[in-house]
Amino acid sequence: MTAALRLAQTLHIASAFWTLALAVLIFLDVSGRTWLSAPIPGTKEIIQNSVVSITFLQLPLAIYSGSMLRTPIFVDAVPPFAQKLLRTLCSLLGLALFLGLLWSTWPAFADAYRIGEYEGEGALRVATWPVRGVVLLMSAFGAFAYVSMILFDWQDRLVDGLEAPGAIDRAGRA
Repeated sequence: MTAALRLAQTLHIASAFWTLALAVLIFLDVSGRTWLSAPIPGTKEIIQNSVVSITFLQLPLAIYSGSMLRTPIFVDAVPPFAQKLLRTLCSLLGLALFLGLLWSTWPAFADAYRIGEYEGEGALRVATWPVRGVVLLMSAFGAFAYVSMILFDWQDRLVDGLEAPGAIDRAGRA
C-alpha cells in the first residue's frame, strides 16, 4: 500500500469522525433550540463550511477505490485494451477537473487568507481560508490520485480494472 493511499484512507476516516461530530452538534443545537430556547450560536456556519471540507476529504479515496461515478455499459462492450484507453481518458478528464479546481481555487484561498475573510456575524465568525485550503489541497491530491491511477492501470496493477493496489474495495476487503 502506498503512502498516498494510506493518507487517503486516514483522511476518509477523519472525515467520518468529523461527520459524526457534526451530527452531535446538530442534535445539541436542535435540542437546545427546542427545549431551552437557546440554540448553539454559529451552528449554521460551522456546518456550511464543514460539508464542503468533508466532501473534498473523501475524494482521494473515492478515486483510489474506483468509486467515482462511472457507467460500465461502454467499457464492458469493448476489448480489454480499449477498456484501458477509456479508463485513461476518464482519468485524464478527472485530472483536468482537479487541475482546474486547483487553478481556480488558489487566488480565492490566497485572498481569503490575506484579508482574514470570515462567515457569520455576532457570537461566532468562521474563517473561510481553512475550507478553501482543504479544497486546494484535496484538488492537488485528487489530481495526483488520477495520475497514480493512470500509472497503476498501464502497469497492470489495478484490482479488477478499478481499484488501486491495496485500496479497500466496496466489499470491505483490503
